[in-house]
Amino acid sequence: MDRFEEMRVFVRVAEDGGFSAASRTLSLTPSAISKLIARLEARLGVRLFQRSSRQVFLTAEGENFYAGALRALEAVDEAEAVSLGAGTPTGILRIRSVPTFARYQLAPLMPEFLRRHPRLQVEFLLSNEGVGLLDGNVDVAIRSGELTDSSLISRRIASSRWIICASPRYLEAHGTPASAVDLANHECLNFSMSTHWNAWPFTTGNGQPSRVKARGRIAANQGDMLLALARAGMGIVRLAEFHISEDLADGRLVPLFPDQQDDTEEPIYAVYQNRRHLSPRVRVFLDFLEESFSRGPPPWR
Repeated sequence: MDRFEEMRVFVRVAEDGGFSAASRTLSLTPSAISKLIARLEARLGVRLFQRSSRQVFLTAEGENFYAGALRALEAVDEAEAVSLGAGTPTGILRIRSVPTFARYQLAPLMPEFLRRHPRLQVEFLLSNEGVGLLDGNVDVAIRSGELTDSSLISRRIASSRWIICASPRYLEAHGTPASAVDLANHECLNFSMSTHWNAWPFTTGNGQPSRVKARGRIAANQGDMLLALARAGMGIVRLAEFHISEDLADGRLVPLFPDQQDDTEEPIYAVYQNRRHLSPRVRVFLDFLEESFSRGPPPWR
């Protein structure tokens, strides 16, 4: 078996979590896979997996080899696609995204995207973290807000306001605040991690910007949980318009302070590694994002 086939088997074991699971995918026996991995480890001089009775786990050396093997296999797939003619997008497109944008904006678009590119597979990694955006062989990361890593290439695909709102149930029970000062007497739902999203911006009567540290007894590290709490009448929340547009349209949430909310739109970027040597799968996805979000008003308007 050649080295590329060895890498394919190794990657399948790593992703399936065991020899037996990989054997079903590859139509090989578990013992054949075990012997192949043992030969690979002997040639490399390192242990790639820690074995247990039911599962195998990558060692630190295995993690490094996994990352390199993925790059090598994807390079071969892309070279074969180009040699066949038009550089047809193939392989796995790995996307890291803010969870709410992935669920409410990207997920509805996936049927059309995969209809156009039937040889592609898509994997989503969802995280609010702004560091290591392209770690783990991620092809494209979707980020909301200003970017700090200048070594990466970014394309602005859209922008979204953040809106302070509450459910009719909460306002009926606790009254409607008239100004930012009144928030001190209300339950405010916020993120549990340290983030600029927790300081709510306002525009004062003389046009000067100000920020309020909204406080409450409940916090969460995911926007969807804050949305669920707001729908349940647990407090006032500030969330992205792309996240809550349907709730606003259906009246499940009511916007507050229409004359005082900061209408500054936060940019949404697609981030990737290299502008000059884009793989076909990254190129078609970036073009699809631009088509979906940048040519006219965004879907949440």
